[in-house]
Amino acid sequence: MKKSIDNILEKYENSGRDALIALLQKIQENEGYLSEEAIVKTGEKLNIPTSKIYGVATFYNQFRFEPQGKYHIQVCRGTACHVLGSLSVLQELERTLKMKAGQTSRDALFSIEVVACIGACGLAPVISVNGTFHANMTPESINELVETYRNKE
Repeated sequence: MKKSIDNILEKYENSGRDALIALLQKIQENEGYLSEEAIVKTGEKLNIPTSKIYGVATFYNQFRFEPQGKYHIQVCRGTACHVLGSLSVLQELERTLKMKAGQTSRDALFSIEVVACIGACGLAPVISVNGTFHANMTPESINELVETYRNKE
């Protein structure tokens, strides 16, 4: 990982503060998340305190500070999904995986992310696992879905 962060930073050789978000996006795209090492190195490169970088990165919900699981689950909480029960789907998912949204399981198999809208309102409530949509989810269907992905291992 260290080498790839250095390679990305080299491409921003003469950059200033205005390149911060683009640089963080590039690092996350490459590494999957923003590690402490990446934030420190970015601060050194752009001559910005790490606290300022962390402040910017936490302001935008696009940035992650933990690696995602092999199966990244996005739970839609948009209006249609909310009205049709996505909160209970999320709660059952958290209970089944014994973790909260925003976390990655200890075995690095699963991560959960709550999203404002997936854009598949006709499938509500919907979740996405690595980009594959699962429609009309219910709390009862969560266990079967999780087991399907566990059995792939």
